[in-house]
Amino acid sequence: MPRHNDPAPRLTSPATYIHRSASGILRTMSCSLDDNIARAASALGSASRVLAITGAGMSADSGMPTYRGVGGLYNDQATADGVPIEQALSGPMFARDPALTWKYLAQIESACRGARPNAGHQGLVSLAEHVDHLCVVTQNVDGLHRAAGTRHLIEMHGNIHRLFCVRCGQSREVADYAGLRQWPPLCARCAGVERPAVVLFEETLPRSALERYQRELASGFDVVLMIGTTAVFEYIAAPVYAAASGQGTAIEINPAETPITGLCDVKCAGRAADVIPALLRQLEAGGR
Repeated sequence: MPRHNDPAPRLTSPATYIHRSASGILRTMSCSLDDNIARAASALGSASRVLAITGAGMSADSGMPTYRGVGGLYNDQATADGVPIEQALSGPMFARDPALTWKYLAQIESACRGARPNAGHQGLVSLAEHVDHLCVVTQNVDGLHRAAGTRHLIEMHGNIHRLFCVRCGQSREVADYAGLRQWPPLCARCAGVERPAVVLFEETLPRSALERYQRELASGFDVVLMIGTTAVFEYIAAPVYAAASGQGTAIEINPAETPITGLCDVKCAGRAADVIPALLRQLEAGGR
């Protein structure tokens, strides 16, 4: 989960993108979904390096709730404990009252339990066979890309199924939280408090994930796919701005308009589980 106080994306030179944004919106309005899928497939057909960035919308067709508060689980201003969900799921709250944070982590995990990779996740695995290099960067903590078999994967916000001890660092994988006997769970080695390896609110992103992401950006890309994300964080939107300055083609897959829609070359206004398989069919029909 990202820091709630991370800055919104900043354009280095806003004037650079004004024409791009207007033309992108016009293209989105004037082309059908099928036309935009064909345009996206054409771009992917000539691509060598592809960067796919996925958000909550990617997992929606797996039955995963999307956040605000993890899909309407917490639509009110405050939780049953009288604090906003962002505060309950924050780093400072975990340090102060780990049992409270675990209470809501467990509710989220329970709501997501049993989810399986959908056609969108599987489609990205298949897409990797059509290009030289496909890196998937996900904001999701559900582990569905990993379960689908994604090879080059960066889980920017961690994985809810990986637990580690805050005292000794010992880690373990759990299929779900049903077998955990207490909140918070305690380390079998030192009896320290365990926590999921996810980024809570007001915490920084893990250095290892950031460094891998920065290496991918430095290597460049021919196409960036923005899938099911509103890209409100600067580090997520950065590849779109790079594409808008001529460093690749940006394709958005999202049924809704987002702050980056006008900056993208192609907008496929549909769900990932529908659009990605359609893209693959177009690629395969074209012999790629």
